[in-house]
Amino acid sequence: MTEADAHPLAARHSISPLGPLSPIEYLPPDYFRPMDLEDLFPRKAPLEVDLGCGEGSFLVAMALRHPERNYLGTERLLGRARNTSRKAKLAGLANVRLLRVESAYVVSLLLPPATVTRFYLLFPDPWPKRRHWPRRLIQPEFLHAAATALKKGGELCIKTDDADYFRYIGKAAAACEQFARRAWNEEMPRTDFERHYVAQGRTIYSLCLRAC
Repeated sequence: MTEADAHPLAARHSISPLGPLSPIEYLPPDYFRPMDLEDLFPRKAPLEVDLGCGEGSFLVAMALRHPERNYLGTERLLGRARNTSRKAKLAGLANVRLLRVESAYVVSLLLPPATVTRFYLLFPDPWPKRRHWPRRLIQPEFLHAAATALKKGGELCIKTDDADYFRYIGKAAAACEQFARRAWNEEMPRTDFERHYVAQGRTIYSLCLRAC
């Protein structure tokens, strides 16, 4: 039995078996211990993490807007990861890195405690059928792991177009004593999903959870 087989999270979350797409993609030397952030980024700066960064539009826009911050994107799907890597490389960004690993795995195992300033979870899969709810990223164990990875006062910022999922997230957040809820009113770049949903006239729901 390998270490990956023995670890319960490794059994549930895929790890990239391929080499890096570009210097922007980071391959941890050990997938079963927290990363060395000094190895991940060449400088010390506030770290913000885009969970499931998709095609990378939001990640790249934020990195361009805030060159004084470091940005890490997580994306499991190869095609999306390639597009994100290409956009960051074309923009000449030195403050962006990409992990081709499931977001829950990154948060639970690869990020050292008290190192993240802000998480972005933008339009995650709502898994609308009730029997699929255990597949939703927002679960008590995920919220605990996110609060552990965040610095005190750090934030988990969430957006969704799904009203039922938003209510579900609100209940999960209310049950987690490690977070205090606040409104998210900060103006930020829109993801590709958000632009599409706004064009369709859908309501966008958002909230921000602050680590206590």
